[in-house]
Amino acid sequence: MKSNDVQRLLDRLCSYMGFCLPPFEQERLVAHPPDSVKDFTDAVFVAEGFDLLTVDLHLYRQVREVIAEAFQQANDQESM
Repeated sequence: MKSNDVQRLLDRLCSYMGFCLPPFEQERLVAHPPDSVKDFTDAVFVAEGFDLLTVDLHLYRQVREVIAEAFQQANDQESM
């Protein structure tokens, strides 16, 4: 995933899901984005201060869905 794709995803998570990561966490994810949907989702939750063992599964799935869509769009663009 390219850095501009990651930033667009983080902006969407903030606007639509209320997951507005601190600037240093955003910079870290843009510079070194996790390679999988699960790892990216986990990184977002950890950056927001959630404990992955006790996070609400419905919320986790909603955020994962947004991230999965962004990964798919990025893959589609790279295939062109």
